[in-house]
Amino acid sequence: MRESLYRVLDRLEAGIYLSAGLLLALAAGVILAFAAIEGVAAFFSGDYPAGVIHLLDRVLLALMLAEVIYTVVRFAREGTIEAEPFLVIGIIASVRRLLVLTAEGVAEVSLSSPRFLALLAELGSLALAVLLFAWAIFLIRRSRAT
Repeated sequence: MRESLYRVLDRLEAGIYLSAGLLLALAAGVILAFAAIEGVAAFFSGDYPAGVIHLLDRVLLALMLAEVIYTVVRFAREGTIEAEPFLVIGIIASVRRLLVLTAEGVAEVSLSSPRFLALLAELGSLALAVLLFAWAIFLIRRSRAT
């Protein structure tokens, strides 16, 4: 009796994870579809820089969702969670923010501006985060090889 209850709960858990994965996949598809529509609209309106920034932002968001989906499916299948997909999500999120900040910060370039100095500090922090995430992935892969 107890074993059959555990099996039912295991299947329910897997079903919940797979349902969450399907919803995330649907969300990523909607994000990509709207990004394409908005990108075409920006192209025809002549607002190329804003359109490209928005398109990059949305595509990178969809990639982050894809990594989450990969993690959810793998957990549902194998019952284990690994750190590497989350590190990849961190890299994508950091690069996404770097691109947006760089594009937004181009208008004001003055070392005497506190806003610009804060922008430089955030860019430096994000770049360091990308390097640390990549280093962590390297260490994880190297430890698996040994």
